[in-house]
Amino acid sequence: MRTAHAFATALLSALLLTLQTAPAWGQDAGTAPPAEAAPAPGILDRWFPPKPEGLDAQERLQVTAPFVELHTGPGRGYPVFHVVEREGWITIVLRHTDWYKVRTEDGKLGWVNREQLASTLTASGDRKTFREVVLDDYLRRRVEMGATFGRFDSEPVIKLWGGYRLSDTLSVELASSQVQGVYAGTSLWHVALLTEPWFKQRLSPFFGVGIGRFHNVPNKSLIDAHTTDANLGMVTLGLKYHLSERFVARLDYELTTAFLSDAKTSDYGAYSAGLSFFF
Repeated sequence: MRTAHAFATALLSALLLTLQTAPAWGQDAGTAPPAEAAPAPGILDRWFPPKPEGLDAQERLQVTAPFVELHTGPGRGYPVFHVVEREGWITIVLRHTDWYKVRTEDGKLGWVNREQLASTLTASGDRKTFREVVLDDYLRRRVEMGATFGRFDSEPVIKLWGGYRLSDTLSVELASSQVQGVYAGTSLWHVALLTEPWFKQRLSPFFGVGIGRFHNVPNKSLIDAHTTDANLGMVTLGLKYHLSERFVARLDYELTTAFLSDAKTSDYGAYSAGLSFFF
């Protein structure tokens, strides 16, 4: 369970980053709070530092909405200290997830959410679109972590997993599962090699093979109950669907074979569904 606990901690940290950029309850987007000094960078800012992206860096945009709010940091929890009104110009300097650091014509630096920039115009007069930025983040993802819930041979199962993309179509995944059955509790872990041939599609199938360990502890009330430890082999078939931003829905089916002895094996089928977060 140490592996499961580690994955759960990492997933929680990733979700906290998303919550940090969520709108604050009761905040009026049309009212700018009084100016305040920018807070010191938190631990999440150190884990996920702003990146000097080349795609939109130094691009000048003209505001077409009534105004655009500049925050002191990349999140709605940071105060608004300046407002750029309609027809004003801003220049993109950095990007940090869905927040852009911009410079105004009079030299002020602040952070603007992607939603407020969606209606801006480029220097050529074209409307700026950021859809390709979100898609580009998805295609360039490297680390992905998630949780799925389902059934393992008719018993409830929860799986925590993390993966790393070796190339566009190939990734390695480490997973830990816990099954709480009526007559026994089972824990499993495996490392698998996955291939995703149509990785550019929003709905993308994947296939994989892996090896790991199988640990079964029967209820003590059962007669002749004994713990089983065995190696396992597995194959998986699944689907991924890019929901939005950094979240992906996942549905998979796994066929697991536990090698109980030289002459005895046991097969288990499992299906599950869940969500993952990538960065």
